[in-house]
Amino acid sequence: MSDNIIWTVAGRIKDGQRPAFDALMEEMVETVRKEPGTINYEWTIGQDNRTLQVYERYKDAQAAETHLPTWGSFSGRFTEVVDITGFVVYCDLPDNLREAVAGLNPVYMTPIGGFAKNGTGATGN
Repeated sequence: MSDNIIWTVAGRIKDGQRPAFDALMEEMVETVRKEPGTINYEWTIGQDNRTLQVYERYKDAQAAETHLPTWGSFSGRFTEVVDITGFVVYCDLPDNLREAVAGLNPVYMTPIGGFAKNGTGATGN
C-alpha cells in the first residue's frame, strides 16, 4: 500500500455563513497550495449548497504533520462557519498523527486492496 496519508473532512455550512465560508475556503486553499507534500486538497459542495467534503492527500506522514500547524491556524475560523460532521482516515496513521486528529473523532478505514496511479500511468504502492 501507499505511504500517502489520506483523509476526508465532512461538514455543513452554518446558516448565513456561506459568504464567510467562501472567503475562508479560498484563503485556506491558497495557503495549503504552498505545502510541498500536499498532493490533493479538494473541496466539494453538495446540491444543497451547504454539505461539504474536503479530500486531503499527503505524500507521507511528514507532509501531513507539516499541514497540522496550518489547520491549527484556521481551525477556529473554520468551526465558526462549519459544523464538522465527520472525519474519515483512509490509511494507517503513526501514533503522533492519531493523537493530533483524535479531537475530530476519526473513523479509521483499513486499506485492504486496490491501487493508485500517478500522472504518468505507472502504478504506485
